[in-house]
Amino acid sequence: MAFLAAALDRVKPSATIAVSQKARELKARGVDVIGLGAGEPDFDTPDNIKAAAIDAINRGETKYTPISGIPQLREAISQKFKRENGLEYTPAQTIVSTGGKQVLFNAFMATLNPGDEVVIPTPYWVSYPEMVLLCGGTPVFVETGLESGFKLTPEALEKAITPKTKWFLFNSPSNPSGGAYTHDEVKALTDVLLRHEHVWVMTDDMYEHLVYGDFTFATPAQVEPRLYERTLTINGVSKAYAMTGWRIGYAGGPLNLIKAMDMIQGQQTSGACSIAQWAAVEALTGPQDFIASNRTIFQGRRDLVVSMLNQATGIQCPTPEGAFYVYPSCAGLIGKTTEGGKRIETDEDFVTALLEQEGVAVVHGSAFGLGPNFRISYATSEALLEEACKRIQRFCSSLR
Repeated sequence: MAFLAAALDRVKPSATIAVSQKARELKARGVDVIGLGAGEPDFDTPDNIKAAAIDAINRGETKYTPISGIPQLREAISQKFKRENGLEYTPAQTIVSTGGKQVLFNAFMATLNPGDEVVIPTPYWVSYPEMVLLCGGTPVFVETGLESGFKLTPEALEKAITPKTKWFLFNSPSNPSGGAYTHDEVKALTDVLLRHEHVWVMTDDMYEHLVYGDFTFATPAQVEPRLYERTLTINGVSKAYAMTGWRIGYAGGPLNLIKAMDMIQGQQTSGACSIAQWAAVEALTGPQDFIASNRTIFQGRRDLVVSMLNQATGIQCPTPEGAFYVYPSCAGLIGKTTEGGKRIETDEDFVTALLEQEGVAVVHGSAFGLGPNFRISYATSEALLEEACKRIQRFCSSLR
């Protein structure tokens, strides 16, 4: 009898974490590597948030917390949803977890039975299908394309829904593409969901505040209030507040679902870090002006990367509406050969050869369910981004 669980046969390691680890290992060996794989802001956590954490330590806020979060944070989350999204969630309808990833996992664990399907547009964040599989469900992938800005059409959503569908997993702005849905685009999808009363909506809004130009963010339960009772709205402080390492994610949803997730979390990790929760209270209730400043910086980086990539031979890069990723196509380079004689058959071949020849670490698109593409995170300095793009241009020009 095998010692390891059979569930492990259904999943694979995170490609984004693997790329970041490979870049770190090469740097440690003295290789000049520019890592563009990690999905975290390069900005430091704002001082007022760090000060709130220090104050919490000094007050002795170092004990176990309630499973679903300290009352002050759940109240702050409730107010955030009302203020920014027009959503009325009481504190009891919220839950705090160790990062947004745990919120997602708890929700799947609490609701999925064998045979239940989860509709996931591609490209997707690498952990979505693996979570579904670990929790006994079946991911159902719906392909998008570069021509639509990697956004799902209502027709494709309608076609993907079956009597077995339990969840539609919606992520806007998207990791990995950066694509974000307008109010009208969200409404077109919610119109489909209204016709299928057995389908719930899990919406990952982690990049809500990172949208550019005159784009306005909208979340499904806000756009279509009739979906409120079957929507779990997920968010966190990691991206907009530069708090990835603090590990605080949260959600608002129907009380019975939140209670079920609380039960799962109570047997899993219990409450999130007490100090990080107090820091998150300050993040949600304190000054917000730095978000706009950071957003301006990100938009400049996006424009730089998109422009330079579109000047590279064989690369086509659309301009995304949000997040801090671009998802260019390398279809024009498939079939070509590197200076070292290696043939580029897939997007994984492309990113491997790019790392070996030019020391630029990016993530292959097939890891996100759609290729031949690759993901670049532009959450690093303009100087490094410019140098990385020059190397990509040089690499593409060298292929024959």
